Amino acid sequence: MTPELVATDVDGTLLDDDETVSPRTRAAVHAVVDSGARFVLATGRPPRWVTPVVDQLGFAPMAVCANGAVIYDPAVDRIVSARTLSIEALGELAEIAGRVIPGAGLAVERVGASAHDAATPQFVSSPGYEHAWLNPDNTEVSVEDLLSAPAVKLLIRKAGARSADMAAALAAHVGLAGDITYSTNNGLIEIVPLGVSKATGIEELIRPLEIDVAQVVTFGDMPNDVPMLAWAGLGVAMGNAHPEAVAAADEVTATNAEDGVARVLERWWG
Repeated sequence: MTPELVATDVDGTLLDDDETVSPRTRAAVHAVVDSGARFVLATGRPPRWVTPVVDQLGFAPMAVCANGAVIYDPAVDRIVSARTLSIEALGELAEIAGRVIPGAGLAVERVGASAHDAATPQFVSSPGYEHAWLNPDNTEVSVEDLLSAPAVKLLIRKAGARSADMAAALAAHVGLAGDITYSTNNGLIEIVPLGVSKATGIEELIRPLEIDVAQVVTFGDMPNDVPMLAWAGLGVAMGNAHPEAVAAADEVTATNAEDGVARVLERWWG
């Protein structure tokens, strides 16, 4: 049976190693949409980083952002919903991070009404925070200010560390304060509200559409994709995927550099 909804991670999955959507993958995605099926982005990226992907696709699909904490409609630049860590939870998590991973920097992602809501400082960090990517757009503030408002995601950054080791160290302490995940292994941990994941974000989108989870296909490559890979009717890990993603998936396709997403979609929309 042809799937009714396709949801894919962005970095390391939909995009190749040059951060582009290949012609073959773009054609496969357009075939999905042209058939009447739904296509959704499911990413750890904040809404403001979705626009370059939309531009490459040539249309604006709904986006599950911040690892499931935010539902964003890029067609009208609107934050549809947001799940946040409370001020109390942020304070507890910051204390744990400082104790378990000394010297770690902290940052939070916040959202307003739109992707570039100027009224809401969206990515704020502690002094000296070392960005994990080459396009830093953070605003440094005091730790007190950092923890003064709810956030969709807390980032814990330790340059030179491995994210897997950081996650293991934090897991014994975080408890019910939030859910730990990561999308890169270069010393960056992301904590979202308890029970939030890409799977819950996609589920929020399919509920009013009355699409059964058995008719959902998901693609991913990192631990933050594990919940949606395990939840979907068909979870597909990329050939370049982390072992945890491979273990959670129903099958493994080619790498992101080899049009792995397109190769699967072409079974139904070839």
